[in-house]
Amino acid sequence: MNLNIILQYVFSGITVGSIYAVIAIGFNIIYNTTGIINFAQGEFVMLGGMIAFSFCKVMPLYLAIILAVIITGIIGSLLELIFIRHLKKPSVLQMIVITIGLSIILREIALHVWDEQVRALPFFTGNETSSVNILGANISPQVLWVIGITSLIVIGLTLFFKYTIIGQAMRACSENRNAAGLCGINTKAMVNISFILSAGIGALAGCVVSPLTQTTYDMGTDLAIKGFTVAILGGLGNSSAAVAAGIILGLIEAFSVSIFPSAFQDVITIGILLTILFIRPQGIFRSKQFAALKEF
Repeated sequence: MNLNIILQYVFSGITVGSIYAVIAIGFNIIYNTTGIINFAQGEFVMLGGMIAFSFCKVMPLYLAIILAVIITGIIGSLLELIFIRHLKKPSVLQMIVITIGLSIILREIALHVWDEQVRALPFFTGNETSSVNILGANISPQVLWVIGITSLIVIGLTLFFKYTIIGQAMRACSENRNAAGLCGINTKAMVNISFILSAGIGALAGCVVSPLTQTTYDMGTDLAIKGFTVAILGGLGNSSAAVAAGIILGLIEAFSVSIFPSAFQDVITIGILLTILFIRPQGIFRSKQFAALKEF
């Protein structure tokens, strides 16, 4: 295997891993604020791509993406208001079942709205034949968009949680929700904002990756599994570590193609997930929040 092929695998792994990391961050935002593991996260990615595709027919691409992010964020807010808010001390198992049920509902709605056809947004720069040569490896300009926007999401969230009042209130809820409520923080609003953020970030990821991977109504389940694996690998609740864990999983998948058929990628992901759950449920990076895993 020469250096150019190795670099090709590396860029492919980083690209895919970046998307997994964004999905894992969506998991962690909701988990940190509520303790809920939201298995509908993959559907937010799918909705972002599908909604943007519908809008880009009648408006510029950037406006279609902005609207897709806003609408998906509203959907995330409604899911919390209708299905989550009124539950009183639900168990981890109940929440898993509810969020899986929500993912199925969203998938069926998407099937009826957009049918089974594969959709794809236009490339942000160039087209499917465009390429950029980096150290001898030819990659699509869209790959640079994926890596760049993922980096901006991570930096933006870091600044949001560290320097804004709402971000600090959400961090307080993640430390101790009852104590945050006693301090005057509207914990219900913080929970709803966490769903909005998670859904919006997932939608943006779906828009950015759509030109490369294309979008189908049933892609959410696979992405949710990959994102959850990354969240566990990095340590559930640890969004910073999710970036490194996402890249690790992406690189493993990319290089595994040279050894195993591509159909085995999902098997590898599930194998990694089960291994981490059995051997080190707190993840490869230290995490303060993994007690919920013991209830699985």
